[in-house]
Amino acid sequence: MTLFQNHLLSVILFTPTVGALLLLFIGKERDNAIRWIANIFGVLGFLVSLPLWFRYQPQGAAWQFVEHADWIPAIGATYFLGVDGFSMLLVLLTTLMGLIAILSSWTAITERVKEFYIFMLVLQTGMIGAFVSLDFLLFFLFWEVMLVPMYFLIGIWGGGRRLYSAIKFFLYTLVGSVVMLLGILALYFYVYTATGVYTFDITQFQQLTIPSNVQKWIFLAFFLGFAVKVPMFPFHTWLPDAHTDAPTAGSVILAAVLLKMGTYGFIRFSLPILPDASRAFVPMMIGLSLVGIIYGALVALAQTDWKRLVAYSSVSHMAMVMLGMFALTPVGITGSIVQQLNHGISTGALFLIVGIVYERRHTREISEYGGLSKVMPIYAAVFMIMTMSSIGLPALNGFIGEILILQGVYVVNKIWAAVAASGIVLGAAYMLWLYQRTMFGKIENPANEKLKDLNLREIATFAPLIALAFWIGIYPTPILRRLESSVTRVVLRVNSVYGPAMAKAAADCNNPPSAAAVAAAQANAPAGFTIEPPCTTEPAPAAPPRREGERR
Repeated sequence: MTLFQNHLLSVILFTPTVGALLLLFIGKERDNAIRWIANIFGVLGFLVSLPLWFRYQPQGAAWQFVEHADWIPAIGATYFLGVDGFSMLLVLLTTLMGLIAILSSWTAITERVKEFYIFMLVLQTGMIGAFVSLDFLLFFLFWEVMLVPMYFLIGIWGGGRRLYSAIKFFLYTLVGSVVMLLGILALYFYVYTATGVYTFDITQFQQLTIPSNVQKWIFLAFFLGFAVKVPMFPFHTWLPDAHTDAPTAGSVILAAVLLKMGTYGFIRFSLPILPDASRAFVPMMIGLSLVGIIYGALVALAQTDWKRLVAYSSVSHMAMVMLGMFALTPVGITGSIVQQLNHGISTGALFLIVGIVYERRHTREISEYGGLSKVMPIYAAVFMIMTMSSIGLPALNGFIGEILILQGVYVVNKIWAAVAASGIVLGAAYMLWLYQRTMFGKIENPANEKLKDLNLREIATFAPLIALAFWIGIYPTPILRRLESSVTRVVLRVNSVYGPAMAKAAADCNNPPSAAAVAAAQANAPAGFTIEPPCTTEPAPAAPPRREGERR
């Protein structure tokens, strides 16, 4: 129990690895045993991550569940783990979608079953590690670890031009990663020049004042690595191929989690560490985001392949995330984070939906379908819910993220908000048209007449996603509260307009602001953003709290 309490993040991080190691000792001919073990560790990985939600203190220490140990002392690299509200939510999203992706593969994967599940569990460890690392070198290690299993998942179990798509994915991401590594090294040596200490400590980097000219070069290095991962226009061309040719589980993980690595990098590193450069490159980032919103939606409208349409919708949706982020307002950044979670839920579900009919019919051509609601009513109902979630129907999760982004962007530039809103309209157009072509009308293709509806296992994969879609859409407050302190720290670094108002409430717990001071700060804050003193009388849930940037 002490191990679980004091090393919760390590337990979450390495639970999938234990499952992968156990599978190594199972005979490859024992397919059912392999499936059961993989699914057990998928469920276990999610269960051990749940305490993050309940034990995280929204107004507690900046970094919680901290673990710190020497790793490579000669170069200042440490095993340094911790989460804030943002990364905590992404870890939960990762463990949930990993569980669902593994469960969805029960009948879809029939060849090299053992290797498939090993790669899925190793991929899970890589994604979690990137979200919980507070040492830049450790982060980069996990960032690179993710490349290998995804490459093999696409190249071995994919379809179509799977080898081409796998190599394209690998090369695009690798080039971005190498350039990003140069940016990390530039930061590393600048810190040594400024402090005389070699360190990869991200919390220290976030407190530095770096010359603007140096910031710009490092920002561009980070930009290439993160923009490829998002993917931002025009670095997006690997995504439709990878999504289309990946197995269903690979597409689910790619859309729900891997794309968030890029947006996570911008919020965790670019904005707080390089605030001057972030402000300087706002026109470029906003321009690329607006183009991506419209371009992705228009190209999605033209698709005849069901899976490729959903893939291009991700280009548009992730561009909306980037737009909210680089509005640099508290509400815009909050909406950007919420929409990342929403995209993982809705688009992950849409790829599962495509995978189910592909498993039954082995075709993704939209023209091959029609009238499926007559033979697959449960499937049609699930598809309708997730379609409405994707287009942002009120009372579903997509609406909350989009309204926050539009509100955060509108106060900066009304034209940006108008263009973004037009992208939402186009999104509704291609999703509703897809639904109409596949679910309504007569069943003209005899092959569709005997399609089986969802079974219990398939319903189980959708149930948590539907529940989350309604919960976030109706009552998002618990998520927003867990994000407030994380967003506040970023805004204090990157936006001098909102920073002073928010700083009035950022007092030490030993000298709390008066009620009048908090009220004045709230009056000066943007609409929809709640300011509360970031302190709590409750003890920290895990390791002893420490101030931001303080080394143990």
